[in-house]
Amino acid sequence: MLRNSRESFGLVSILFHWIIGLIFIGQIVLGYLMVRVSDFTLQFSLYQWHKSFGFLILGLSAFRLLWKVANPRPRDPQSMSPVERVAAHGAHTILYLSLFLVPLTGWAVASSSPLQIPTFMFNLVVIPQLPITISDAAEAFWTASHAWLAYLSAFVAVAHILAALHHHFWQRDAILMRMLSPTAAKSRQEAFKLTGKSS
Repeated sequence: MLRNSRESFGLVSILFHWIIGLIFIGQIVLGYLMVRVSDFTLQFSLYQWHKSFGFLILGLSAFRLLWKVANPRPRDPQSMSPVERVAAHGAHTILYLSLFLVPLTGWAVASSSPLQIPTFMFNLVVIPQLPITISDAAEAFWTASHAWLAYLSAFVAVAHILAALHHHFWQRDAILMRMLSPTAAKSRQEAFKLTGKSS
């Protein structure tokens, strides 16, 4: 099942979710490491990889957004309270915005830096700089914006993961399973119906 249903996400949405999520986590780790290495050659390579994966996230997120518009989101399970629904949709909104704002502010950092170091995306193509002010002050502003947005999105992502685990192990609904397999959520719901634990 490639497309979403009313009960579960389709294979395309699942792949977008996990691929972008894993790259995003890798970017947090890479961003932490690259500013702490002392070897200039290694640091340059890490920066280039960080920027390359940032543009990859930006591109994948654009396609994911188009797919999201064309596919209905599965309905929330009845076990979710109104507060949980608002919190979940708020977290999803923040994460979606972060997938665009964090790479864009990173692009702005590279574009505003007086050093004007080119971005070699996976050593295949040079990414042009944004037409923004080039100065130390501008670079500092975009660097701080990029870092704080990354911290915020990381915090929300951790909360998102914990909420999914809470639903899976405590609420025992299909929230997590529907993002693992198009058929796993249905199987879990049917199993709970048999045991009288379904939401």
